[in-house]
Amino acid sequence: MEPLVITREGKKLTVRESNLSDSDVRESCLDRTLFNDVSMQGIKIVDANLSDLEIEDAQLGGAYIHNIGMPPAGHPYYDPDAKQRPLRFENCDLAGSTWRDCNLSGAAFTDCQVKGMTINGLLVEDLLRSYHNH
Repeated sequence: MEPLVITREGKKLTVRESNLSDSDVRESCLDRTLFNDVSMQGIKIVDANLSDLEIEDAQLGGAYIHNIGMPPAGHPYYDPDAKQRPLRFENCDLAGSTWRDCNLSGAAFTDCQVKGMTINGLLVEDLLRSYHNH
């Protein structure tokens, strides 16, 4: 494929039925960009501001989501007073997913299936049953 290089330009791109595989976008603004009916397998987003990101009707099998939140101490954009806005997950199939070393303080789970779900090795069903029996 022939490379197209765009540097220090203000452009609005309309791309249809195109193969942009192996593209490299760095230090660029893509605010309010729409990706519709696209294959983005193996995409990697690093050091990005994804505030107000919406992912809908997507297949995320095998996704690895990590280091999400406000910049930590030592990061150039660290602000000790900054607070992460809450995330919202709705109608998601997260069966078999793993959550490790995550801050779930104040998280609310409503109308969720918890069969087989464990917290630190304890079955949530057993914890709820124990709570309701007291």
